[in-house]
Amino acid sequence: MDMKLFFTVLSTVFLAELGDKTQLATLLFSADQENGKITVFLAAAMALVLAAGLGVLAGDLVSRWLHPRALHVVAGVGFVAVGVWTLVRA
Repeated sequence: MDMKLFFTVLSTVFLAELGDKTQLATLLFSADQENGKITVFLAAAMALVLAAGLGVLAGDLVSRWLHPRALHVVAGVGFVAVGVWTLVRA
């Protein structure tokens, strides 16, 4: 296993998930005293694992048609476009 890649993905996804809608929804579910905290944690963890799995499968499929360099450029442009769009709307 490539540990540099592992920790790069771990830190990037962890930071991207902090304070997003998923974390806020999980917070709200766990704040309800009637909801079991372990159940909320396991369900949220499974949802994130499944979403990540879909991302990996989609990335694998897309990489069969696009050169990795082109995929990096498209992803980078997409992130910049979302950032600009967010700033313009603010």
